[in-house]
Amino acid sequence: MNNQTISLQSITSIKFVKTSLSLYFFTLGSSFLGLALYLFLETVGYTDKIITSWSGQGAFWSIVISSISIFLLFLPIEFFNQFKLSNTSFNDLIVNIISTILISIFSLVLFQILLPEGMLLTPYISSLTRATSFSGFIVIPIFLFFLNYIERSIRLVSKYTYYFVLLMWIVSSKFFI
Repeated sequence: MNNQTISLQSITSIKFVKTSLSLYFFTLGSSFLGLALYLFLETVGYTDKIITSWSGQGAFWSIVISSISIFLLFLPIEFFNQFKLSNTSFNDLIVNIISTILISIFSLVLFQILLPEGMLLTPYISSLTRATSFSGFIVIPIFLFFLNYIERSIRLVSKYTYYFVLLMWIVSSKFFI
């Protein structure tokens, strides 16, 4: 690896932070959408495990959680607008890993502080946010390293790196629940 140095300017580059934030919000929004779908299925009567006490409460929380998920899915599209993950050099790899880990740790601490204890769905929402954060600082750095390694031999991977990382983040966050 060509004796590359990692400068402070590249670590604080807003491009890498926007990319990591958009991946995080897409993953969290899809997890919340899955919870809203589960609550809707519970309302209709297709699930065995019951979270809410009656169907009206399940429908209400399904609408609330789906609205939150739509908002979370809206953030990367409108505010970050960064759908390309540059992972071609070792410098990009390290900066991507550092920004992903820092965003995941910050969001883990933030959600543990902000979520109220007495709410009905707090354990489930807390579990989703923890799973997304843990996946962000355990699985995603390893996957970024793997993608950086295979990008040199398979050019198609470099074109769709963002989407591969997003898919891996969504799938791996389901294993931490």
